[in-house]
Amino acid sequence: MSGRVVVRAEIPGELHESLEGYLAKHPDWDVHRVCSAALSLFLLQNAESDRRVARVYLDTLFRVPR
Repeated sequence: MSGRVVVRAEIPGELHESLEGYLAKHPDWDVHRVCSAALSLFLLQNAESDRRVARVYLDTLFRVPR
């Protein structure tokens, strides 16, 4: 991943509670990793295909250091 941008977003409380529960059970994940995986998967499924987005998705899932 070449760079990072800070994104602030409001999410429903139910979603936040579910995310917190997931993170408590999976300490190798953090909110940034989950959001990167979710957003890149959304873009892969709903936008024009972009190899850079695919790379972010795979790197996020498999934690490939750069």
